[in-house]
Amino acid sequence: MSLPERNNEGFLEDARQWDENIAITIAAESGITLTDDHWEIIWLLREFYKNHEMSPPSNRLFVKAVKEILGEQKGNSIYLMQLFPGTPAKTACRIAGLPRPTNCL
Repeated sequence: MSLPERNNEGFLEDARQWDENIAITIAAESGITLTDDHWEIIWLLREFYKNHEMSPPSNRLFVKAVKEILGEQKGNSIYLMQLFPGTPAKTACRIAGLPRPTNCL
């Protein structure tokens, strides 16, 4: 499968080109097999982007947004790091086809 154009960190240049197959391919590049738990966060992020026209700008705000919508059990750093290792906001946004969070290293 040929992916749309991406930047040097693997983020899509145009979020409108994203689809579920692209998410599966990008996740696999990071060694992640997407489960229902991953998809729940991916769809939450895409909705956040649709409403705010930006990705959550930091891991802290990413965790807070998940907590507000899905509750404390899923809105915590440990849960999100298990799903999206490394920097969860950055990894999840890349898989969700969204722009790089502005304050993530």
